[in-house]
Amino acid sequence: MVVVGAGNAALCAALAAREEGASVTVLERAPWAERGGNSRFTMAAMRFAYDGLDDLREVATGLTEEEVEASDFGTYPARRFVEDLERTGGGRANPKLVEILVSESRRTLRWMRGHGVEFVPLYTGQAFEVDGKRRFWGGLTLQARGGGPGLVAALERAAERAGIETRYGCRAVSLRVEGGAVRGVEVEEASVRRVLDADSVVLASGGFEANGDWRRRHLGEGWEEAKVRGSRYNTGDGIRMALEIGAGRAGQWSGCHAVAWDLNAPEVGNLEVRHRYQKHSYPLGIVVNARGERFLDEGADFRNYTYARYGREVLEQPGRLAWQVFDARVAHLLRDEYRKRHATRVEAESLPELAERLDGVDGEAFLRTVGEFNAAVRREVRFDPSVRDGRSTRGLALNKSNWANPIEEPPFEAFAVTCGITFTFGGLSVDRHARVLDGGGRPIRDLFAAGELVGGLFYDNYPGGSGLTAGAVFGRLAGRGAGRFDA
Repeated sequence: MVVVGAGNAALCAALAAREEGASVTVLERAPWAERGGNSRFTMAAMRFAYDGLDDLREVATGLTEEEVEASDFGTYPARRFVEDLERTGGGRANPKLVEILVSESRRTLRWMRGHGVEFVPLYTGQAFEVDGKRRFWGGLTLQARGGGPGLVAALERAAERAGIETRYGCRAVSLRVEGGAVRGVEVEEASVRRVLDADSVVLASGGFEANGDWRRRHLGEGWEEAKVRGSRYNTGDGIRMALEIGAGRAGQWSGCHAVAWDLNAPEVGNLEVRHRYQKHSYPLGIVVNARGERFLDEGADFRNYTYARYGREVLEQPGRLAWQVFDARVAHLLRDEYRKRHATRVEAESLPELAERLDGVDGEAFLRTVGEFNAAVRREVRFDPSVRDGRSTRGLALNKSNWANPIEEPPFEAFAVTCGITFTFGGLSVDRHARVLDGGGRPIRDLFAAGELVGGLFYDNYPGGSGLTAGAVFGRLAGRGAGRFDA
């Protein structure tokens, strides 16, 4: 069998198919140096359901007694995972896919651990120290050791041990169909086209976020200007090939995962910097546009549940930019990416001085916004970043719901951001076995799909860390089905 793609979902599919006894070839469009798709650009945080420490230990690698004693890992039961998927997607997610994702999440991560992926606590950016303990919040607790590069490297080592062949610089361009079943892939390699015969095919080559024409067509005008956070090779090839043989569409083709991204980041992802162009500490401050006005509720929820949709909000602002503003009271709580050399940052000892340094911003309006915000903060409510603390503003046209601190203690810092697109939500229709369905809802024989090109799970937003988990869960299911040759 053939797997198209070489990221997290694809390699999980390849390993699962090999376990079924299949001979497996992985096709990676990118050269070796840029392999791994979007997976290598991530922090490799993976959301899964767990009911307590015993469940966590099934997945976490070498969790020590000292870590347990010093941490409050909490719980994240399956019902909360389902609720988060339904809430962030407005109730539109395919319930069958949601059920599979949630019920298989811990089992799949445990299976990955068996293949050499090490999972460790995600202390950076996902835990705050409260009452002497590092308290995790937002249902996200573990990441693969080494982040995205570590995740991909571990899966690559497992694939090599299993005798799986990977061909780099090999682009799949079309599917070969015979007798109503998929029987191979036409590929382009070193400018030469030929057909690779196969008993089954798994498509796991990502969405269309790196295709400017498709972004403009499906997401709308202006989206061609968004910066691409990850791989420049995710141009929708797998989706296109499947549609050409009659596959059905699913999900929100007008929606995507898009975040606040450094204003001066490159147009496509940089593997040396990876995810560190992101700016995810906005719940601790305020965000203003070129008019000097706030335009979103920075404290609507934990950043895990808002960051994937706030990129769109920034893209819709004048000049497609915004500034995140913080004072000294919260500076020590800002995530690591704010302290990197490449961050577009200004600092000032007074608010009028800061207003002068915010390029492209109406300074007078900014000062007025800050003054009104400061006066509206409910200072009598205790600030606690590890819970939805209810420390809000009142009386503003746009109130902040949680973590509202006045911007008044110097030095002041501001960071310029734009929109960075991660992956698209529209894709192929699949069933609970990861089989690709045609326009009438019938399985296309011997064709499977996993990862970001699957539609139907996410709408407008998503719970942070669920994308990689979905890729692994449906990758494993796709590989198992494709490896049995009984679809």
